[in-house]
Amino acid sequence: MPEFSANLNFLFNEVPFMERFSAAAKAGFKNVEFMFPYDFDQNEIKKQLEQNGLKIVLFNLPAGNWSEGDRGIAADPARKAEFKLGVGKAIEAAKFLDVNRVNCLAGKVNGEYEREAIMENLLDNLGYAADEFQKAGLDLMIEPINHFDIPGFYLNTTDQVMEIIKKLGRTNIYLQYDIYHAEREGENHELILQSCFANIGHIQIADNPGRNEPGTGIIKVKFLFDTLDKMGYKGYIGMEYKPSASTVDSLQWVKQMGYSL
Repeated sequence: MPEFSANLNFLFNEVPFMERFSAAAKAGFKNVEFMFPYDFDQNEIKKQLEQNGLKIVLFNLPAGNWSEGDRGIAADPARKAEFKLGVGKAIEAAKFLDVNRVNCLAGKVNGEYEREAIMENLLDNLGYAADEFQKAGLDLMIEPINHFDIPGFYLNTTDQVMEIIKKLGRTNIYLQYDIYHAEREGENHELILQSCFANIGHIQIADNPGRNEPGTGIIKVKFLFDTLDKMGYKGYIGMEYKPSASTVDSLQWVKQMGYSL
């Protein structure tokens, strides 16, 4: 049976952010995730988690100025110092909020650089983050994002992330497998599970097209979840979709597929 997490940047947008914790708990969730704890009073986040009996299972490294179009800074050679400062911020937040996995968005690159220079910088940054995370008992996720939703995003495919994991050789670096992004890139989900299962540290789900809840598109979600169960997946599955109706109404798919929160 999958262990689900509510992504509070996508679900329960009917209410302000700090009210989404109670809304998630009321709907039956035990776990939540969201992008950036640095945007909020972390004491209030911790209070909401404790009051509602919730566990936060994932957030992202600082990713630059999101409102101005940044989608991560790890790949950009001009922002190396900013990235390393962000690693420290992420470790502090993870310790305070009792989180053991943090995701890295490679982002886009501004300026003219040789591809080799960008990759060298990205590998250096990710190696640094993994080493610092190791000291703090944290795992580093790396998430590819499809090139349609974020044109110019540096890592688009599972193969690209797996090559980085192989090159770095750290034991605490994992693939964040977002089924929606993989689908948009035309990837083979069964092949990903067969070849990358041991390297998957977190999973996120939305259907395609539309990035709405499972059952609204073409992805064989139940088949994938049943396969994960058979393979012994012990991690979380984050619901990172855009509800096609109210969030609560959009959750009907969970019961319809024979699961529970």
